[in-house]
Amino acid sequence: MAHDALTSVEVRRSRRRTATVSAYRDGGRTIVAIPARFSRAQEREWVAKMVARLEDKERRRRPSDQELMDRAGELSAKYLDGRARPSSVRWSTNQGRRWGSCTLLDGSIRISTRLQGMPSWVLDYVLLHELAHLLHAGHGPEFWKILEVYPRTDRARGFLEGASFTQDDPGHITSDDGDD
Repeated sequence: MAHDALTSVEVRRSRRRTATVSAYRDGGRTIVAIPARFSRAQEREWVAKMVARLEDKERRRRPSDQELMDRAGELSAKYLDGRARPSSVRWSTNQGRRWGSCTLLDGSIRISTRLQGMPSWVLDYVLLHELAHLLHAGHGPEFWKILEVYPRTDRARGFLEGASFTQDDPGHITSDDGDD
């Protein structure tokens, strides 16, 4: 664990907490809640464990470009019989209104950094959506038929609609035209 991570950790002791330890991020701080009876040695041990768990969880929710590429390959093999083979898959910071995009000419896929931190099944859906574009360019019935194999398609689409709603200006109304 990095030393500077320890400087932004706040430990909260609770008399009501008897056996459990929890940790979460609050802005730039990490809050670790422990039972009041813990010794200083136990506190140090549990803070180190919980900060490491949080970092691991965050790393899994923010995969590298190479991990995105690897995951796209796994998803193509599992759901698309390996037919979709992107030339590259990478994070993109300039996907203002889209969750992802695909360039058919070179087979490249870009995934919005807004997806970082979202559940893995949502990221998997967006990856599959863009992989499906390598097989079918539009959003017609044939395209959606390709995505039927992913069991969380409807749930992920609903999740993304909710996320879009909270990110959009509440006074702005968008049409439901089926675009990414």
